[in-house]
Amino acid sequence: MTREEDIKQAVQVMRQGGVILYPTDTVWGIGCDATNAEAVKRVYEIKQRDDSKALICLVDSDARMQRYVRQVPDVAWQLIDSLAEGGRPTTLILDGAVNLAANLIADDGSIGIRITQEPFSKELCYRFQKAIVSTSANISGEPAAQNFCDIDPRVVESVDYVCWSRRQEHKPHQPSSIIRLRADGEVEVIRK
Repeated sequence: MTREEDIKQAVQVMRQGGVILYPTDTVWGIGCDATNAEAVKRVYEIKQRDDSKALICLVDSDARMQRYVRQVPDVAWQLIDSLAEGGRPTTLILDGAVNLAANLIADDGSIGIRITQEPFSKELCYRFQKAIVSTSANISGEPAAQNFCDIDPRVVESVDYVCWSRRQEHKPHQPSSIIRLRADGEVEVIRK
């Protein structure tokens, strides 16, 4: 299967409210349409995770990120630029989430969001034209799946589509850094 066909299939499944497994700029992820509350609910069920623990989402560009956050603080753009040069994927937790499934947004109204630079997930986000949920492909409390071969069979069996791209990879991947930016300008590093 070509990468093009793989992306088309994944997009079609998500448009129909389905859940996918896909490689990201960090570890393998469970994904779905970030605006579809039923699909997001299924992701929580697959992970066996309490829905009070917010999930993050991936987007392909600055412009797309601005669709989901009421006001992106200036410091966020500076962080994105400086961290992109360092090569480490960084998830920003921003206040004022909008246009997303309610069960994806944290109780305080914030959302974790990351602009992916990795070719497959970036193209997937671009083709889907919406934010995509991205949570590590594991049962809650178990280690994140760095490669496809690390994913628990129960997770693989519970999704609607498993992407073919990068399944053969066997190399270390790590989760993103997480930085919380509050509306008042306070910056908090949650995970380095």
